[in-house]
Amino acid sequence: MKRKSIVALITLVAALYPAFGQIHISTSGMSLLLDAEKGCNLKILYFGDRLSSSDAENIMFSGTADRNAYPPYGLDCPSEAALAVIHSDGSLATELKVEDTSTADNGNSSVTKIRLKDPEYPFYVTVCYRAYKDVDMIETWTEIENREKKSVVLTEFASGFLPIRRGNVWLCHLHGAWANEGNVVQEPVLPGMKIIKNKDGVRNSQTSHAEVMFSLDGKPMENSGRVIGAALCYSGNYELKIDTGDTDWHFFFAGINPDNSSLKLAPKEVFKTPELALTYSDEGLSGVSRNFHKWARNYRLAHGNTLRKILLNSWEGVYFDIDENKMDRMMADIASMGGELFVMDDGWFGVKYPRNQDDCALGDWVVDSKKLPGGISGLIGMAKKHGIDFGIWIEPEMTNKISELYETHPDWILKSPLREPVYGRGGTQLVLDLANPEVQDFIVGTVDALMTENPDIDYIKWDANMSVMNHGSQYLPDDRQSEMYIEYHRGFEKICSRIRTKYPDLTIQACASGGGRANYGVLPWFDEFWVSDNTDALQRIYMQWGASYFFPAIAMASHISAVPNHQTYRTVPLKYRIDVAMSGRLGMEIQPRNMTEEEIDLCRNAIAEYKIIRPVVQFGDIYRLVSPYDGLGLASMMYCSPDKDKAVFYWWKTEHFRDEHLPRVRMAGLDPDAEYSIQELNRIDTVPLPFEGKTFSGRFLMETGLEIPYTHTVASEDRNDWSSRVLYLVAK
Repeated sequence: MKRKSIVALITLVAALYPAFGQIHISTSGMSLLLDAEKGCNLKILYFGDRLSSSDAENIMFSGTADRNAYPPYGLDCPSEAALAVIHSDGSLATELKVEDTSTADNGNSSVTKIRLKDPEYPFYVTVCYRAYKDVDMIETWTEIENREKKSVVLTEFASGFLPIRRGNVWLCHLHGAWANEGNVVQEPVLPGMKIIKNKDGVRNSQTSHAEVMFSLDGKPMENSGRVIGAALCYSGNYELKIDTGDTDWHFFFAGINPDNSSLKLAPKEVFKTPELALTYSDEGLSGVSRNFHKWARNYRLAHGNTLRKILLNSWEGVYFDIDENKMDRMMADIASMGGELFVMDDGWFGVKYPRNQDDCALGDWVVDSKKLPGGISGLIGMAKKHGIDFGIWIEPEMTNKISELYETHPDWILKSPLREPVYGRGGTQLVLDLANPEVQDFIVGTVDALMTENPDIDYIKWDANMSVMNHGSQYLPDDRQSEMYIEYHRGFEKICSRIRTKYPDLTIQACASGGGRANYGVLPWFDEFWVSDNTDALQRIYMQWGASYFFPAIAMASHISAVPNHQTYRTVPLKYRIDVAMSGRLGMEIQPRNMTEEEIDLCRNAIAEYKIIRPVVQFGDIYRLVSPYDGLGLASMMYCSPDKDKAVFYWWKTEHFRDEHLPRVRMAGLDPDAEYSIQELNRIDTVPLPFEGKTFSGRFLMETGLEIPYTHTVASEDRNDWSSRVLYLVAK
């Protein structure tokens, strides 16, 4: 009887537990399970593969995280906190108990909100979760509300918290520098504190990224193993923390970087933290990437389901040496190669201070009529004559000390009131104070004037080439100076939102000294980002490989440039440069008149072939096969169409030695029962590959693969130590 009573009690508890407040937030492939019993702490019980209803009911008996889902500071002081508050009476202790919950259906997603309250103060936190129905992604954020009679101060305000069970857990993240962005770092998560942060103020992804992956089954694998992905969707300074102490759990926190950014919350004021996107896959790193890419195209990238145009950008072709004849010639050249867009970069503006170098005229957005007597409208007319679209470069968040704007509005820059400013690029550059509504109006007006006077502008390259080097807002009051970084990005969001509302069809690139703004807090207003100012094809393999962890090819601007390369001085054959650029959004960053007819023909053919594969590359599912970071002498990846009827396979040799032995690459993502014909693109060999035009099953290609020659079969005078291949697969 005793044993039967215990079993009955367990059954009763299991049956009643959901009524106590269990909340099951799920997508088609994953689950987040919470315990939201009224009057108790909000607990996170589980995050991972989708649970069945019976698993969810009985999860409490399996051993769970059972951790506070949004831990506040004050009653468990030795532990890290997601929230820390100085209450109006000076108390630093906060407690949060569940008050109520709600769930609303929003079409392609559902939003669950759990409202928490401090038992002793009229202070509230609403923890929010958005679960998507068509992609495995859950976003979480908090809405922090002060109902006390006086202001409170937030000193920690993370967007989200996630406990991750200890074991052989590895962290994957991106790190770099200017012209070397997006390098992959893979390391085990060890005891202690791991912090990934940014304090640039403007460009938040040039050094580190606010996106990470956790491999739960040891050293990360591309196409197998359990992986959690996380991305903080914020355009400003951030801090990601992984705290590993004496428990069985790693504690992951992500949010705005609180350093020198304490936030005063007035009575009745609500502060919303940026979203933290969470995903899970048991198909390795590439599986998590596919989740991020689909979510990005559908929800987090401007025009994410619209094919991108093939363009020529003027920067490396002429730099500041712009004039009408050069622009007209470059437009004619890209049009003759099959390109669809020409973008005029820096150097087109400035009257009192002509923009002939990088030390003047930012903010003086008036055409230099000596360079361009016909103005922007004249250039658009030239583009139309050549049958292409026209785009233009601006850097609207900045000014120079040598500029008419600064002479008129020295009060518009970020600057401490008692200090001389620290200057950036060119020794004169300064950051405008985007917290100031007048500055916001000026920047929106700059874009509006360009578009009103030239409504046929198709594309804007939006640059940002300076960090916040002066802490001080001349607009914010003295007691709000710690909010400068946050208010800058609130202003940035307002500017972008106003521009997008008025010009919803405009294509805008996020360029910030290269890849300084690759972040999902930026991309809802931008169509793509410039991966790096470094256009060297070999180094781009590494940088674009890293960027592909979190961002789809449609968002990654990848250009064919000149040799010797302008950043590394490396000489890479044109075929290899083309094959690398074709793995992202294809473009050119070159002066075509310096190319030979043979090189122009090769680019013309490549552009035509890219148009064929463009839907697969830009909308397809990524499968990374052999990483350049593994030191095996090659890198290989592929994109497969969602229906698996088409695929594009890339193979690049990264080293060259005598007696080298490279691994045979097995493909992935194909239909094992389909038969695929093979076609090489951008072929330069005098004889086709042995498998050209042949048909193989998806199963054979994924289990065995094709033997790729280590070198190209070309005339002796054309031989070199580089080799690359692009194969197009079509199901019969």
